[in-house]
Amino acid sequence: MLMVGYFADVVVFDPKTVTDHATFVKPQQLATGVSGVLVNGQQVLRDGEATGVSAGRVVRGRAWTGWKDGGCRASAKAWRW
Repeated sequence: MLMVGYFADVVVFDPKTVTDHATFVKPQQLATGVSGVLVNGQQVLRDGEATGVSAGRVVRGRAWTGWKDGGCRASAKAWRW
């Protein structure tokens, strides 16, 4: 849902021409057929070119263990489902 105060990503693309060019060797290749991308309301791709804006947020899963104390929970078992 797009509403003020919400976090949303929007991609404007032509489904007939969109093509991914990224490979394992060159993962930073942009797709063609994508004319615009908004991340959290900020335009990060305009007319198929990156704008240089860093608008994303880090999203970590429930069992992420990157912090020295094991993340936001000691283990995935600590979460209530």
